[in-house]
Amino acid sequence: MSSELAMDKQARIARHLNNLRKLITPRGLFLASDQAVTTGYDKAWIRDNVYEALAFEYTGEWTVVAKAYHTLLDIFDTHIEKINWAATNKPFESWQYIHARYNPQTLEEFWESWGNKQHDAIGAVLFKLAEFELTGHSMLRNNKDRKTVQTLIYYICNVEYWHDADNGMWEEAEEVHASSIGAVLAGLKKWQEVGTMDVDPDAIARGEKALHALLPRESESKFTDLALLSLIYPYDIIDHKMAQTIVDNLTYHLERDKGVLRYKFDQYYNKNPDGYSEEAEWCFGLSWLAIIHQQLGDTDMAHKYLQKATNTVTKDGKVPELYFSNSSKANENTPLGWSESMYVVALHKVTN
Repeated sequence: MSSELAMDKQARIARHLNNLRKLITPRGLFLASDQAVTTGYDKAWIRDNVYEALAFEYTGEWTVVAKAYHTLLDIFDTHIEKINWAATNKPFESWQYIHARYNPQTLEEFWESWGNKQHDAIGAVLFKLAEFELTGHSMLRNNKDRKTVQTLIYYICNVEYWHDADNGMWEEAEEVHASSIGAVLAGLKKWQEVGTMDVDPDAIARGEKALHALLPRESESKFTDLALLSLIYPYDIIDHKMAQTIVDNLTYHLERDKGVLRYKFDQYYNKNPDGYSEEAEWCFGLSWLAIIHQQLGDTDMAHKYLQKATNTVTKDGKVPELYFSNSSKANENTPLGWSESMYVVALHKVTN
């Protein structure tokens, strides 16, 4: 029996929370992976911080969550002139959009070409901030924070997120992505529910129309994609029938033993020299599926995927970003903060 299986649920949660704590910087942001990695993951991504903070939300460590979100708000405030410009002028170059990665100490953008145009990251922050308002855990400290959120709403509507091609969750070629539309739509609808921000109902209607026209595809080039799971959890923006279709398509085409492919013919850490048919297996996909099956009411399948997720934990108790195709070799981004957090959420949500 592995050391992971020998531990009870609470001990596992504590161990993986500890892995996440080691990624927290002095200002409260999470690194994507260990400070020592050479892959560039010693930086703070907006999206990763949202997903990494989830683990502490479920375990009730609101001080950790608040510090991360306060610093995310500080990032937006640091770059508020740029965001204000893009909220009133249509950006025409990728650098004019809100960037995806920041120095966790100085809060400055990383300027190298990266695929920084990521609408889903802004949608993720808007969604969670609104959810916190509704659940009595407001992250807005003052009027400046409220004004910053309003500016983000104006920004994401002004760029016409419903048909503006972005780099998406995987920071690759610009396309219109269902996962990006859905993230923004979820954020706007949630703020509309809160009722304290000016949210254009036409922007919501356009987003809904665009999302429904694209689903169950992720994009023009991708029939199914791991990013689509975000529409079910955390956003819960689609109905049960569409959620089941997305899960069925994804598991049929992308599920593997050690993880879930991001999409077919993914070249990132592809074991085949020509980048074909030996796609890397992403560990957090298994935890994500466990969470979603629990949400959809299938406890047996939730347990199945939680077990598969547990089998990806390394001998020293870490959840990697990915394993090379059909192997027991993980890549250097171990632990990946996002993977650790999703595993904690799965442990918390999947019933005994």
